[in-house]
Amino acid sequence: MATRKIRLDGDDVLRKVCKPIEKMTPRLQTLIDDMYETMYEANGVGLAAPQVGILKRIVVIDIGDDNAYTLINPKIIEADGEQTGEEGCLSLPGLQGTVTRPNHVICEAYDEDMQLRQIEGEGLLARAICHELDHLDGILYKDKVEDGLYKVEPVEPEE
Repeated sequence: MATRKIRLDGDDVLRKVCKPIEKMTPRLQTLIDDMYETMYEANGVGLAAPQVGILKRIVVIDIGDDNAYTLINPKIIEADGEQTGEEGCLSLPGLQGTVTRPNHVICEAYDEDMQLRQIEGEGLLARAICHELDHLDGILYKDKVEDGLYKVEPVEPEE
């Protein structure tokens, strides 16, 4: 596993639509492993493949609830409720903004074994799913911010 460079706002790759995955390969498995390592190193809760420069429909999420989610070709099939809260992004370090998202989502995606699964999320998990899936279509959270972005102290990675 290796830490990959996180692409920052302004990089064209973040505004492109990603391509679906047709089959799991050793190369894609390495990408997924690297994405987890990169996300953990940066103290993130989610990371999408375009954030490391790869235009594939892959997302990894770990909100600290003892579950880690690998979502391949994910799509939200149900969304309801509403939550408004602060969001940040590893591609926009040191910034946050207020975004309204669904409070509950059901996401259909393939796992690393290419088995179709449904992931149901509420609260933070629903927010993370929506945020990361937006990345796959070239959408950044700053596009949905309600009152503009503001600076925050970046979270330093733990030793």
